[in-house]
Amino acid sequence: MPHHIGFTGDVMLGRLVDQRQRNRAVDAVWGSVLERLRELDGLVINLECVLSTRGQEWQRTHRPFHFRADPDWAIPALERAGVDCCALANNHVLDYEAVALRDTLEHLDAAGIARSGAGKTIDEALEPAVFSVGDLSVAVVSLTDNTPEYAADEDSPGTAWIELDDWRHDSSNRTASDDGVEHEATRQRVREALERAHESDPDLLVASLHWGPNMVTEPPDSFQAFARWLIDEGVDLLHGHSAHVFQGLEVYEGAPIIYDAGDFVDDYAVGPELRNDRGFLFDLSVTSDGTPTELRLHPTEIDDCAVHEASQGAAEWSRERMRELSEPFETEFDRDGDALVLPIGR
Repeated sequence: MPHHIGFTGDVMLGRLVDQRQRNRAVDAVWGSVLERLRELDGLVINLECVLSTRGQEWQRTHRPFHFRADPDWAIPALERAGVDCCALANNHVLDYEAVALRDTLEHLDAAGIARSGAGKTIDEALEPAVFSVGDLSVAVVSLTDNTPEYAADEDSPGTAWIELDDWRHDSSNRTASDDGVEHEATRQRVREALERAHESDPDLLVASLHWGPNMVTEPPDSFQAFARWLIDEGVDLLHGHSAHVFQGLEVYEGAPIIYDAGDFVDDYAVGPELRNDRGFLFDLSVTSDGTPTELRLHPTEIDDCAVHEASQGAAEWSRERMRELSEPFETEFDRDGDALVLPIGR
């Protein structure tokens, strides 16, 4: 039997979500999607907030939004959904300075939820999240090109930050010779993270990337090149997020590329055309030896600071939008009920 591992876009539990959750059941944030989440064998999310009641808002540079959730309900909510791994390399892990980031790391560790992409130093931020799905071993490397002021270094906490502007990749599996010092540093940092992940001998290796600006519906050429380079370096699935809207899917050398998973839970204002309240739960089928065989896209929508199974109209909109965005990658989907189905084969 295949293993089913779920991947979501941004899970932002702060602000109005945090307020609503103080007066309702801890698992209410998962709405009508909770049962589907619990049926998965594994679940990976991008956690777009800190889990703490401490800290002061970051003021060292201009940051318009600060996201923080009370761990007293947030940790039980993650546990109820069966979250196995949180990607933390994003532009909100230092919103309430280092004390709140440390609280987040400690709360996740105490709950046994694997995490990657942020830490008390860059060494910790580069460590992979490793967890088991039945007899399958999964390693997740989490990286971001957002908010360089949040980057960790040898002595300071923060994210596993990388530079991706104008990344190039040629057909011989080498970046172009004029990429420059920044890209050489990126290659070294990413390869270090991947080497650490390979040391755990995972059956499935995932790169979770928080990259690019908000409300952009197509990945730039540099992101496409970087995604393919990562797969050439041994990554089995790319889990992208940051744009707040989903982007198209590609299968490269038998590995699925989710360029952006969009939003899963938040309190954000909704764009009437881009509809950042609509998205998918991505359900990856994996064989016992770690080979991805199918990716199912279950339509979701956000309402009242919770995620729900999409209404018929919203689901149809999302399916057609995903088909349109994926067409440039020659990606074709089957249909099964409300879900889109992407067969994968090397």
